[in-house]
Amino acid sequence: MKVAVIGANGQLGSDLMAELARQRWVAVPLTHEDIRIEEMDSVRQVLGAVKPDVVLNTAAYHVVPKCEEDPVRAHQVNALGARNIAMACGDLGARSVYYSTDYVFDGAKGKPYNESDRPNPLNVYAATKLLGEYYNLNYASKSLVLRVSGIYGRVPCRAKGGNFITTMVKAAKDKPEVRVVDDERLSPTATAAIASKTLEILRTEATGLFHVVSEGECSWYEFARVIFSTLGLHTPLRPASVKDFPSTVKRPTYSALENVCLRDCGISPMPHWKDSVITFLRNQYGAA
Repeated sequence: MKVAVIGANGQLGSDLMAELARQRWVAVPLTHEDIRIEEMDSVRQVLGAVKPDVVLNTAAYHVVPKCEEDPVRAHQVNALGARNIAMACGDLGARSVYYSTDYVFDGAKGKPYNESDRPNPLNVYAATKLLGEYYNLNYASKSLVLRVSGIYGRVPCRAKGGNFITTMVKAAKDKPEVRVVDDERLSPTATAAIASKTLEILRTEATGLFHVVSEGECSWYEFARVIFSTLGLHTPLRPASVKDFPSTVKRPTYSALENVCLRDCGISPMPHWKDSVITFLRNQYGAA
């Protein structure tokens, strides 16, 4: 099976490439220099030459404030890019896999969202990602949408200059104290776990929408507390409120997800978020 990974040098794409190599699948890495997903001609030409059986689309315009500033660009990448890839995959008979986000929900439910819950995006990033979901599901006959949450990996996100873990480590080094919000809840998930679960799903004939997140939920502060404790960081860590960090961008205060469809398909469960964070820190930072 030949798998094309779009965004292969990104945080998730890098771990997908590593997992594909580990399991000896044929992988074709595609970066922004190789393919411009917002341009249909580029997508058809590149994927037509590769002739993949599966396309994993990790590309996204995902710096949330920048999406508000440039909604046209966000729509081109997150929505039209997904449509272009889905249409090309439909022509090639390939499976089209689109990675989406917990931010498609508004947080009002107050308990973990499952795949049947109605989305209600609060910002441009989330709205364009939701539209990308619809395009992928409707234009590719063999489509998968995998929603993820609070991702972190060994290759930090290039657009954001890092991830939450690298941000916390740097803050602990540079600041006299670190304040992290305790009233936003999510399901932090390692990209390596997402990569492994992606291949497990691909071994089935499953299509449609799946949540692929670590089990359990936490606040950003609880996430940070595990990082500080595991790495032995001594900088004072204090809980804060989202009200302490005013923003013009609306974000859900609750976006934890539940992996109902994974369970229904008999696919093995994801690891618990805390166990994953500790394992990651031990592997990447040599934590005791």
